Amino acid sequence: MSDPSNDALLDPRAGEAPVFREPWEAHAFAIVVKLHEGGLFTWREWADTLAERIAAAQAAGDADRGDTYYRHWLAALETLVARKGAASSDELVRTARAWDHAADRTPHGQPIELSARDFQA
Repeated sequence: MSDPSNDALLDPRAGEAPVFREPWEAHAFAIVVKLHEGGLFTWREWADTLAERIAAAQAAGDADRGDTYYRHWLAALETLVARKGAASSDELVRTARAWDHAADRTPHGQPIELSARDFQA
């Protein structure tokens, strides 16, 4: 018989709330892990950058209810990617706009796929 206190450690879905609210949150999480594993940044650099983004958001009035955490995660990711020269801020903005364009043309429930035309919009 398993110990119920260990269930959440073995299966994150066993907790009361989902680990990620939206699929993009899981993707952002995975990108950070992969870039760290690839040596783009240290975990200390990541933690410091995320803490900076959260502190800046709170100073700007973020209510810190937990629903914006992965927005801070994404902002920290973008900051580190630009800081490390893996992509420029302009490239990140261009890609975000292309993603928004692709999302707008994609029917609900379908996977979003970027195409060359999304970067021209």
